[in-house]
Amino acid sequence: MVAPTIPDFIEKVAHACCARDEQLIRVLYYDCAPFNGRGKLPISGEWHQFHGSDQWLRDLAQKDLFAVRRGVLKFRGYKPRKAPIIPGSVTDQNFEPVFEQKGVDMRIGLDIATYSNDRVVERLILITQDTDCIPAMKQARKEGFQIVLINLPNSNLAPELLAHCDFRRRVVWP
Repeated sequence: MVAPTIPDFIEKVAHACCARDEQLIRVLYYDCAPFNGRGKLPISGEWHQFHGSDQWLRDLAQKDLFAVRRGVLKFRGYKPRKAPIIPGSVTDQNFEPVFEQKGVDMRIGLDIATYSNDRVVERLILITQDTDCIPAMKQARKEGFQIVLINLPNSNLAPELLAHCDFRRRVVWP
């Protein structure tokens, strides 16, 4: 038996979020490709090349009803793996790279606003734990749309998110 790929798993989760009486119209998936670029190591000052493949995002975008919305992953330097750091014994291995996702929140908000303004759907189903989505959720609800917030296993939804959704739906891993 072939192990499921990341895109296959994401597709199964998306389909599991729909109730029996709901029709899946489109899945918008927001993420960033891995960072590919160089950064100076914090102690030695040597350049380190970061490599990563976005093939899984390209494969996901090929699935039926899926649209992948890409932000950009920015390299922001390094942080200590653990503290305290003992002077004199510090090496590059004591640090881990820090990356920041940029542009994803804005894309989510714009898509929610577009769907609600164009009256394309009546209900939006969100898988998020990011409270930055709240303004878009509020706007969609003002336009008369229902917001279903998905609660995945082993996750706790922020009370702020729950205050701005119409339904909370528990979904088990497929």
